[in-house]
Amino acid sequence: MHATPPRPLPPAQARALEAAAGALALAVALKPPFKPIAEQVIRAAASIPANVAEGQGRSGQDRLYHWRVAYGSARELEVHLTLLVDAGAIDRSAAARVLAQLDEVRAMLWRMTHPR
Repeated sequence: MHATPPRPLPPAQARALEAAAGALALAVALKPPFKPIAEQVIRAAASIPANVAEGQGRSGQDRLYHWRVAYGSARELEVHLTLLVDAGAIDRSAAARVLAQLDEVRAMLWRMTHPR
Protein backbone atom coordinates (compact mmCIF):
# COMPACT_ATOMS: atom_id res chain seq x y z
CA MET A 1 0.00 0.00 0.00
CA HIS A 2 1.33 3.43 -0.95
CA ALA A 3 1.22 6.32 1.42
CA THR A 4 -0.47 9.38 0.03
CA PRO A 5 1.62 12.53 0.17
CA PRO A 6 0.50 15.06 2.75
CA ARG A 7 -1.68 17.85 1.49
CA PRO A 8 -0.09 21.27 1.45
CA LEU A 9 -1.21 23.49 4.29
CA PRO A 10 -3.51 26.43 3.57
CA PRO A 11 -1.40 29.60 3.19
CA ALA A 12 -2.55 31.26 6.42
CA GLN A 13 -1.79 28.16 8.47
CA ALA A 14 1.62 27.65 6.82
CA ARG A 15 2.62 31.28 7.41
CA ALA A 16 1.29 31.14 10.99
CA LEU A 17 3.43 28.06 11.66
CA GLU A 18 6.52 29.82 10.30
CA ALA A 19 5.93 32.88 12.46
CA ALA A 20 5.21 30.76 15.53
CA ALA A 21 8.39 28.72 15.04
CA GLY A 22 10.44 31.90 14.80
CA ALA A 23 8.88 33.29 17.95
CA LEU A 24 9.45 30.02 19.83
CA ALA A 25 13.12 30.05 18.84
CA LEU A 26 13.45 33.54 20.32
CA ALA A 27 11.55 32.59 23.48
CA VAL A 28 13.58 29.52 24.38
CA ALA A 29 16.80 31.55 24.26
CA LEU A 30 15.60 34.11 26.82
CA LYS A 31 17.49 34.45 30.08
CA PRO A 32 15.82 33.77 33.48
CA PRO A 33 14.56 37.29 34.26
CA PHE A 34 12.49 37.14 31.05
CA LYS A 35 11.10 33.60 31.51
CA PRO A 36 7.58 34.79 32.46
CA ILE A 37 7.35 36.74 29.21
CA ALA A 38 8.87 33.78 27.33
CA GLU A 39 6.00 31.62 28.59
CA GLN A 40 3.50 34.17 27.29
CA VAL A 41 5.32 34.28 23.94
CA ILE A 42 5.11 30.49 23.72
CA ARG A 43 1.37 30.44 24.50
CA ALA A 44 0.51 33.27 22.09
CA ALA A 45 2.70 31.83 19.31
CA ALA A 46 1.18 28.35 19.65
CA SER A 47 -2.34 29.79 19.71
CA ILE A 48 -2.07 31.38 16.27
CA PRO A 49 -1.63 28.33 14.00
CA ALA A 50 -3.77 26.19 16.31
CA ASN A 51 -6.74 28.54 16.01
CA VAL A 52 -6.24 28.99 12.26
CA ALA A 53 -6.37 25.21 11.87
CA GLU A 54 -9.34 24.81 14.19
CA GLY A 55 -11.23 27.55 12.37
CA GLN A 56 -10.62 25.80 9.07
CA GLY A 57 -12.39 22.77 10.46
CA ARG A 58 -15.43 24.76 11.55
CA SER A 59 -18.12 26.75 9.79
CA GLY A 60 -20.11 29.92 10.26
CA GLN A 61 -19.57 32.02 13.36
CA ASP A 62 -17.54 29.26 14.99
CA ARG A 63 -14.99 29.51 12.17
CA LEU A 64 -14.81 33.30 12.46
CA TYR A 65 -14.41 33.06 16.24
CA HIS A 66 -11.25 30.94 15.96
CA TRP A 67 -9.77 33.15 13.27
CA ARG A 68 -10.44 36.23 15.43
CA VAL A 69 -8.73 34.54 18.38
CA ALA A 70 -5.73 33.81 16.12
CA TYR A 71 -5.68 37.48 15.08
CA GLY A 72 -5.76 38.60 18.71
CA SER A 73 -2.95 36.19 19.61
CA ALA A 74 -0.85 37.59 16.74
CA ARG A 75 -1.34 41.10 18.13
CA GLU A 76 -0.44 39.89 21.63
CA LEU A 77 2.71 38.20 20.32
CA GLU A 78 3.71 41.40 18.52
CA VAL A 79 3.55 43.33 21.80
CA HIS A 80 5.62 40.74 23.68
CA LEU A 81 8.31 40.65 20.99
CA THR A 82 8.44 44.44 20.75
CA LEU A 83 8.81 44.69 24.53
CA LEU A 84 11.62 42.13 24.50
CA VAL A 85 13.43 43.99 21.70
CA ASP A 86 13.09 47.31 23.53
CA ALA A 87 14.44 45.69 26.71
CA GLY A 88 17.44 44.34 24.80
CA ALA A 89 16.46 40.75 25.56
CA ILE A 90 16.22 39.54 21.95
CA ASP A 91 17.96 40.42 18.70
CA ARG A 92 16.20 43.23 16.84
CA SER A 93 16.75 41.79 13.35
CA ALA A 94 15.59 38.29 14.35
CA ALA A 95 12.48 39.78 15.93
CA ALA A 96 11.89 41.96 12.86
CA ARG A 97 11.69 38.83 10.67
CA VAL A 98 9.07 37.29 12.96
CA LEU A 99 7.17 40.57 13.22
CA ALA A 100 7.05 40.82 9.42
CA GLN A 101 5.67 37.27 9.24
CA LEU A 102 3.08 38.14 11.90
CA ASP A 103 2.03 41.16 9.87
CA GLU A 104 1.40 38.88 6.89
CA VAL A 105 -0.56 36.45 9.06
CA ARG A 106 -2.69 39.26 10.48
CA ALA A 107 -3.40 40.54 6.96
CA MET A 108 -4.50 37.06 5.88
CA LEU A 109 -6.68 36.66 8.97
CA TRP A 110 -8.21 40.10 8.45
CA ARG A 111 -9.24 39.12 4.92
CA MET A 112 -10.57 35.80 6.19
CA THR A 113 -12.71 37.47 8.87
CA HIS A 114 -13.84 40.38 6.67
CA PRO A 115 -14.87 38.81 3.35
CA ARG A 116 -16.18 41.14 0.67
